[in-house]
Amino acid sequence: MRKHNFNAGPSVLPEIALENTAKAVLELNGIGMSILEISHRSKEFESILNETITLFKELLQIPDDYSVLFLGGGASLQFAMVPYNLLNKKAAYLNSGSWASKAIKEAKFFGEVIEVASSKESNYTYIPKNYTIPDDVDYFHFTTNNTIFGTQLRKDFDLKIPVVADMSSDILSRPIDVSKYSLIYGGAQKNIGPAGATFVIIKNEILGKVQRPIPSILNYQTHIENNSLYNTPPVISIYACLQTLKWVKSIGGIQAIYKMNLEKSQILYDEIDRNKLFKGTVTVPEDRSMMNVCYILQDEFKDLENEFLDLAKSKGIIGIKGHRSVGGFRASLYNALSKQSVVTLVEAMKEFEKTKLK
Repeated sequence: MRKHNFNAGPSVLPEIALENTAKAVLELNGIGMSILEISHRSKEFESILNETITLFKELLQIPDDYSVLFLGGGASLQFAMVPYNLLNKKAAYLNSGSWASKAIKEAKFFGEVIEVASSKESNYTYIPKNYTIPDDVDYFHFTTNNTIFGTQLRKDFDLKIPVVADMSSDILSRPIDVSKYSLIYGGAQKNIGPAGATFVIIKNEILGKVQRPIPSILNYQTHIENNSLYNTPPVISIYACLQTLKWVKSIGGIQAIYKMNLEKSQILYDEIDRNKLFKGTVTVPEDRSMMNVCYILQDEFKDLENEFLDLAKSKGIIGIKGHRSVGGFRASLYNALSKQSVVTLVEAMKEFEKTKLK
Protein backbone atom coordinates (compact mmCIF):
# COMPACT_ATOMS: atom_id res chain seq x y z
CA MET A 1 0.00 0.00 0.00
CA ARG A 2 1.36 3.40 -1.03
CA LYS A 3 1.92 5.85 1.81
CA HIS A 4 0.51 9.37 1.98
CA ASN A 5 3.91 10.95 1.33
CA PHE A 6 4.23 14.52 2.65
CA ASN A 7 8.04 14.55 2.66
CA ALA A 8 9.64 17.90 1.87
CA GLY A 9 12.10 16.38 -0.57
CA PRO A 10 12.97 14.04 -2.06
CA SER A 11 9.24 13.94 -2.44
CA VAL A 12 6.29 12.07 -3.84
CA LEU A 13 6.42 11.39 -7.59
CA PRO A 14 3.66 10.44 -10.05
CA GLU A 15 3.08 6.69 -10.07
CA ILE A 16 3.39 6.56 -13.86
CA ALA A 17 6.83 8.20 -13.59
CA LEU A 18 7.90 5.62 -11.02
CA GLU A 19 6.60 2.75 -13.14
CA ASN A 20 8.26 3.93 -16.35
CA THR A 21 11.56 4.62 -14.62
CA ALA A 22 11.48 1.22 -12.90
CA LYS A 23 10.98 -0.47 -16.28
CA ALA A 24 13.88 1.50 -17.74
CA VAL A 25 16.12 0.37 -14.89
CA LEU A 26 15.59 -3.20 -16.04
CA GLU A 27 15.75 -2.39 -19.75
CA LEU A 28 15.45 0.85 -21.72
CA ASN A 29 13.12 0.66 -24.69
CA GLY A 30 14.13 -2.88 -25.71
CA ILE A 31 17.80 -2.02 -26.33
CA GLY A 32 19.14 -4.78 -24.06
CA MET A 33 20.59 -2.37 -21.48
CA SER A 34 19.40 -0.55 -18.40
CA ILE A 35 19.07 3.22 -18.22
CA LEU A 36 21.73 2.84 -15.51
CA GLU A 37 24.16 1.36 -18.03
CA ILE A 38 23.84 3.46 -21.18
CA SER A 39 26.45 6.01 -22.15
CA HIS A 40 25.55 9.66 -21.69
CA ARG A 41 27.05 10.12 -25.16
CA SER A 42 24.72 7.56 -26.74
CA LYS A 43 22.00 8.46 -29.20
CA GLU A 44 19.48 6.95 -26.76
CA PHE A 45 20.38 9.37 -23.96
CA GLU A 46 20.79 12.31 -26.30
CA SER A 47 17.20 11.72 -27.40
CA ILE A 48 16.03 11.53 -23.77
CA LEU A 49 17.84 14.75 -22.83
CA ASN A 50 16.59 16.69 -25.84
CA GLU A 51 13.01 15.55 -25.26
CA THR A 52 13.25 16.56 -21.59
CA ILE A 53 14.51 20.04 -22.47
CA THR A 54 11.92 20.50 -25.22
CA LEU A 55 9.02 19.49 -22.98
CA PHE A 56 10.29 21.63 -20.10
CA LYS A 57 10.42 24.63 -22.45
CA GLU A 58 6.93 23.87 -23.73
CA LEU A 59 5.32 23.55 -20.30
CA LEU A 60 6.91 26.73 -18.95
CA GLN A 61 6.64 28.63 -22.27
CA ILE A 62 10.33 29.46 -22.14
CA PRO A 63 11.33 32.02 -24.81
CA ASP A 64 13.71 31.05 -27.62
CA ASP A 65 16.55 33.25 -26.36
CA TYR A 66 16.89 31.14 -23.19
CA SER A 67 18.87 27.96 -22.65
CA VAL A 68 17.85 25.06 -20.40
CA LEU A 69 20.43 22.98 -18.58
CA PHE A 70 20.14 19.80 -16.52
CA LEU A 71 23.18 19.50 -14.28
CA GLY A 72 24.37 17.89 -11.05
CA GLY A 73 25.28 19.56 -7.79
CA GLY A 74 21.89 20.67 -6.57
CA ALA A 75 20.69 24.21 -5.91
CA SER A 76 23.49 24.56 -3.34
CA LEU A 77 26.06 24.54 -6.15
CA GLN A 78 23.99 27.18 -7.95
CA PHE A 79 24.37 29.44 -4.90
CA ALA A 80 28.01 29.77 -5.99
CA MET A 81 27.63 29.42 -9.78
CA VAL A 82 25.20 32.32 -10.01
CA PRO A 83 27.54 34.95 -8.52
CA TYR A 84 30.59 33.35 -10.17
CA ASN A 85 28.97 33.97 -13.57
CA LEU A 86 26.94 37.12 -12.93
CA LEU A 87 28.35 39.18 -10.04
CA ASN A 88 30.82 41.84 -11.17
CA LYS A 89 30.64 44.35 -8.32
CA LYS A 90 27.46 43.98 -6.25
CA ALA A 91 24.18 42.10 -6.15
CA ALA A 92 20.93 42.46 -4.21
CA TYR A 93 19.42 39.55 -2.27
CA LEU A 94 16.14 39.13 -0.43
CA ASN A 95 16.61 37.10 2.75
CA SER A 96 13.37 35.19 3.27
CA GLY A 97 14.62 31.88 4.66
CA SER A 98 17.45 29.43 5.25
CA TRP A 99 18.17 28.76 1.59
CA ALA A 100 18.21 32.46 0.73
CA SER A 101 20.59 33.00 3.64
CA LYS A 102 22.91 30.30 2.30
CA ALA A 103 22.80 31.85 -1.17
CA ILE A 104 23.80 35.20 0.34
CA LYS A 105 26.73 33.59 2.15
CA GLU A 106 28.12 32.14 -1.09
CA ALA A 107 27.61 35.35 -3.09
CA LYS A 108 29.77 37.30 -0.64
CA PHE A 109 32.83 35.43 -1.93
CA PHE A 110 32.46 37.21 -5.28
CA GLY A 111 31.48 40.78 -4.50
CA GLU A 112 29.36 43.11 -2.44
CA VAL A 113 25.96 41.76 -1.39
CA ILE A 114 23.15 44.11 -0.47
CA GLU A 115 20.48 42.45 1.66
CA VAL A 116 17.42 44.47 0.64
CA ALA A 117 15.20 43.02 3.37
CA SER A 118 14.98 40.12 5.80
CA SER A 119 12.41 38.35 7.95
CA LYS A 120 15.08 36.54 9.98
CA GLU A 121 14.15 38.44 13.15
CA SER A 122 10.78 36.66 13.21
CA ASN A 123 12.22 33.24 12.26
CA TYR A 124 11.12 33.84 8.66
CA THR A 125 7.38 33.74 9.39
CA TYR A 126 6.57 36.22 6.61
CA ILE A 127 7.82 37.46 3.24
CA PRO A 128 9.43 40.93 3.52
CA LYS A 129 7.72 43.76 1.64
CA ASN A 130 8.11 47.48 0.94
CA TYR A 131 11.85 47.39 0.30
CA THR A 132 13.96 49.14 -2.32
CA ILE A 133 16.03 47.26 -4.88
CA PRO A 134 19.01 49.34 -6.08
CA ASP A 135 19.10 49.89 -9.82
CA ASP A 136 22.89 49.69 -10.05
CA VAL A 137 23.32 46.06 -8.98
CA ASP A 138 24.31 43.25 -11.31
CA TYR A 139 21.20 41.27 -10.40
CA PHE A 140 18.47 40.77 -7.80
CA HIS A 141 18.10 37.29 -6.26
CA PHE A 142 15.20 35.82 -4.32
CA THR A 143 13.83 32.43 -3.28
CA THR A 144 10.23 31.88 -4.38
CA ASN A 145 9.24 29.23 -1.84
CA ASN A 146 10.70 28.50 1.57
CA THR A 147 10.31 24.82 2.36
CA ILE A 148 11.41 25.04 5.99
CA PHE A 149 9.21 27.96 7.07
CA GLY A 150 6.19 27.57 4.77
CA THR A 151 6.24 30.94 3.02
CA GLN A 152 5.95 31.65 -0.70
CA LEU A 153 6.40 34.67 -2.94
CA ARG A 154 4.22 34.27 -6.04
CA LYS A 155 5.29 37.47 -7.78
CA ASP A 156 7.11 37.94 -11.06
CA PHE A 157 9.23 41.05 -10.52
CA ASP A 158 9.20 43.48 -13.45
CA LEU A 159 12.62 45.10 -13.06
CA LYS A 160 15.13 46.75 -15.36
CA ILE A 161 17.95 44.79 -13.71
CA PRO A 162 18.41 41.03 -14.14
CA VAL A 163 16.23 38.91 -11.83
CA VAL A 164 17.47 35.55 -10.53
CA ALA A 165 15.20 33.11 -8.68
CA ASP A 166 15.68 29.88 -6.78
CA MET A 167 12.51 27.94 -7.62
CA SER A 168 13.60 24.58 -6.26
CA SER A 169 10.37 23.85 -4.45
CA ASP A 170 7.63 25.44 -6.56
CA ILE A 171 8.75 25.19 -10.19
CA LEU A 172 5.92 23.77 -12.36
CA SER A 173 3.41 24.28 -9.53
CA ARG A 174 2.03 27.60 -10.80
CA PRO A 175 2.23 29.82 -13.89
CA ILE A 176 5.26 32.10 -14.17
CA ASP A 177 6.39 34.58 -16.82
CA VAL A 178 9.89 33.32 -17.59
CA SER A 179 10.63 36.44 -19.65
CA LYS A 180 10.69 38.48 -16.42
CA TYR A 181 13.73 36.49 -15.22
CA SER A 182 17.32 36.30 -16.37
CA LEU A 183 18.01 33.04 -14.55
CA ILE A 184 15.89 30.46 -12.72
CA TYR A 185 17.38 27.43 -11.03
CA GLY A 186 16.52 24.66 -8.61
CA GLY A 187 16.87 21.09 -7.52
CA ALA A 188 14.52 18.69 -9.26
CA GLN A 189 13.55 16.66 -6.19
CA LYS A 190 10.24 18.39 -5.39
CA ASN A 191 8.06 18.77 -8.48
CA ILE A 192 10.16 17.51 -11.37
CA GLY A 193 11.87 14.27 -10.44
CA PRO A 194 14.14 12.49 -7.97
CA ALA A 195 17.24 13.89 -6.31
CA GLY A 196 20.30 14.26 -8.49
CA ALA A 197 19.23 16.62 -11.26
CA THR A 198 19.35 20.42 -11.16
CA PHE A 199 17.60 22.62 -13.71
CA VAL A 200 18.86 26.01 -14.89
CA ILE A 201 16.89 28.33 -17.16
CA ILE A 202 19.14 31.13 -18.37
CA LYS A 203 18.76 34.10 -20.68
CA ASN A 204 21.72 33.80 -23.01
CA GLU A 205 22.51 37.49 -23.22
CA ILE A 206 23.30 37.75 -19.49
CA LEU A 207 26.49 35.69 -19.80
CA GLY A 208 30.03 36.83 -20.58
CA LYS A 209 29.90 40.07 -18.62
CA VAL A 210 31.99 39.31 -15.55
CA GLN A 211 35.66 40.20 -15.60
CA ARG A 212 36.97 37.20 -13.65
CA PRO A 213 38.05 33.93 -15.28
CA ILE A 214 35.60 31.11 -14.58
CA PRO A 215 36.62 27.43 -14.33
CA SER A 216 35.08 25.47 -17.18
CA ILE A 217 32.91 23.23 -14.99
CA LEU A 218 31.43 26.28 -13.22
CA ASN A 219 30.85 28.31 -16.38
CA TYR A 220 27.26 28.29 -17.66
CA GLN A 221 28.53 28.92 -21.20
CA THR A 222 30.46 25.65 -21.09
CA HIS A 223 27.31 23.70 -20.31
CA ILE A 224 25.23 25.55 -22.89
CA GLU A 225 27.78 24.85 -25.63
CA ASN A 226 27.85 21.18 -24.62
CA ASN A 227 24.07 20.77 -24.17
CA SER A 228 24.48 19.75 -20.50
CA LEU A 229 26.98 17.06 -21.55
CA TYR A 230 30.31 18.66 -20.64
CA ASN A 231 30.63 16.02 -17.95
CA THR A 232 28.46 13.02 -17.12
CA PRO A 233 24.99 14.27 -16.16
CA PRO A 234 22.62 12.49 -13.73
CA VAL A 235 21.24 10.17 -16.41
CA ILE A 236 18.53 8.30 -14.52
CA SER A 237 17.35 11.43 -12.73
CA ILE A 238 16.87 13.19 -16.06
CA TYR A 239 14.97 10.19 -17.41
CA ALA A 240 12.64 10.29 -14.39
CA CYS A 241 12.20 14.05 -14.88
CA LEU A 242 11.05 13.38 -18.43
CA GLN A 243 8.44 10.92 -17.18
CA THR A 244 7.14 13.51 -14.69
CA LEU A 245 7.00 16.23 -17.35
CA LYS A 246 4.98 13.90 -19.58
CA TRP A 247 2.58 13.35 -16.68
CA VAL A 248 2.20 17.11 -16.13
CA LYS A 249 1.35 17.58 -19.79
CA SER A 250 -1.10 14.66 -19.78
CA ILE A 251 -3.21 16.15 -16.99
CA GLY A 252 -3.48 19.59 -18.56
CA GLY A 253 -0.19 21.35 -17.96
CA ILE A 254 0.70 23.98 -15.41
CA GLN A 255 -2.70 25.69 -15.31
CA ALA A 256 -4.33 22.39 -14.33
CA ILE A 257 -1.60 21.67 -11.77
CA TYR A 258 -2.02 25.16 -10.29
CA LYS A 259 -5.75 24.66 -9.84
CA MET A 260 -5.13 21.33 -8.10
CA ASN A 261 -2.48 22.84 -5.83
CA LEU A 262 -4.71 25.73 -4.81
CA GLU A 263 -7.47 23.31 -3.89
CA LYS A 264 -5.20 21.00 -1.90
CA SER A 265 -3.60 23.80 0.10
CA GLN A 266 -6.96 25.47 0.79
CA ILE A 267 -8.39 22.23 2.19
CA LEU A 268 -5.52 21.94 4.66
CA TYR A 269 -5.33 25.62 5.62
CA ASP A 270 -9.08 25.71 6.22
CA GLU A 271 -8.73 22.84 8.69
CA ILE A 272 -5.76 24.43 10.44
CA ASP A 273 -7.78 27.63 10.89
CA ARG A 274 -10.85 25.73 12.10
CA ASN A 275 -9.28 23.13 14.35
CA LYS A 276 -8.96 24.15 18.00
CA LEU A 277 -5.77 22.12 18.51
CA PHE A 278 -3.66 23.57 15.70
CA LYS A 279 -2.44 26.92 14.40
CA GLY A 280 -0.37 28.03 11.42
CA THR A 281 3.14 29.41 11.81
CA VAL A 282 3.04 31.92 8.94
CA THR A 283 1.78 35.24 10.30
CA VAL A 284 0.56 36.78 7.02
CA PRO A 285 -2.08 34.70 5.20
CA GLU A 286 -1.04 35.93 1.75
CA ASP A 287 2.48 34.61 2.39
CA ARG A 288 1.33 31.05 3.05
CA SER A 289 2.97 28.50 0.80
CA MET A 290 0.94 26.20 -1.44
CA MET A 291 3.79 23.72 -1.37
CA ASN A 292 4.82 23.47 2.30
CA VAL A 293 2.14 23.96 4.93
CA CYS A 294 3.68 24.56 8.37
CA TYR A 295 1.64 24.43 11.56
CA ILE A 296 1.98 23.64 15.25
CA LEU A 297 -0.19 22.64 18.19
CA GLN A 298 -1.69 25.38 20.32
CA ASP A 299 0.42 26.07 23.43
CA GLU A 300 -1.85 24.15 25.78
CA PHE A 301 -1.56 21.03 23.60
CA LYS A 302 2.20 21.13 22.86
CA ASP A 303 2.88 17.88 24.70
CA LEU A 304 0.60 16.00 22.30
CA GLU A 305 2.88 16.39 19.27
CA ASN A 306 4.28 12.85 19.26
CA GLU A 307 0.81 11.45 19.89
CA PHE A 308 -0.51 13.13 16.74
CA LEU A 309 2.48 11.94 14.74
CA ASP A 310 1.74 8.39 15.89
CA LEU A 311 -1.90 8.73 14.84
CA ALA A 312 -0.86 10.02 11.44
CA LYS A 313 1.60 7.16 11.01
CA SER A 314 -1.13 4.64 11.80
CA LYS A 315 -3.08 6.03 8.84
CA GLY A 316 -0.17 5.74 6.41
CA ILE A 317 0.76 9.43 6.65
CA ILE A 318 4.51 10.07 6.58
CA GLY A 319 6.82 13.07 6.37
CA ILE A 320 4.80 15.61 8.38
CA LYS A 321 7.23 16.22 11.23
CA GLY A 322 8.28 19.87 11.07
CA HIS A 323 11.82 21.04 10.48
CA ARG A 324 13.80 21.53 13.68
CA SER A 325 13.92 25.30 12.99
CA VAL A 326 10.14 25.53 13.32
CA GLY A 327 8.97 22.39 15.08
CA GLY A 328 5.42 21.12 14.87
CA PHE A 329 4.31 19.80 11.51
CA ARG A 330 5.03 20.40 7.84
CA ALA A 331 2.88 18.94 5.09
CA SER A 332 4.48 19.25 1.67
CA LEU A 333 1.83 19.33 -1.05
CA TYR A 334 3.91 18.89 -4.17
CA ASN A 335 2.34 18.34 -7.57
CA ALA A 336 2.15 14.55 -7.43
CA LEU A 337 0.52 14.42 -3.98
CA SER A 338 -3.13 13.48 -4.39
CA LYS A 339 -6.08 15.40 -3.00
CA GLN A 340 -7.06 12.21 -1.18
CA SER A 341 -3.81 12.30 0.79
CA VAL A 342 -4.63 15.82 1.97
CA VAL A 343 -8.16 14.73 2.89
CA THR A 344 -6.71 11.81 4.87
CA LEU A 345 -4.49 14.19 6.83
CA VAL A 346 -7.40 16.54 7.52
CA GLU A 347 -9.53 13.62 8.72
CA ALA A 348 -6.71 12.63 11.11
CA MET A 349 -6.60 16.19 12.47
CA LYS A 350 -10.38 16.16 13.02
CA GLU A 351 -10.22 12.80 14.73
CA PHE A 352 -7.40 14.00 16.99
CA GLU A 353 -9.36 17.10 17.94
CA LYS A 354 -12.43 15.04 18.72
CA THR A 355 -10.56 12.65 21.03
CA LYS A 356 -8.74 15.44 22.89
CA LEU A 357 -11.66 17.85 23.37
CA LYS A 358 -14.22 15.48 24.79
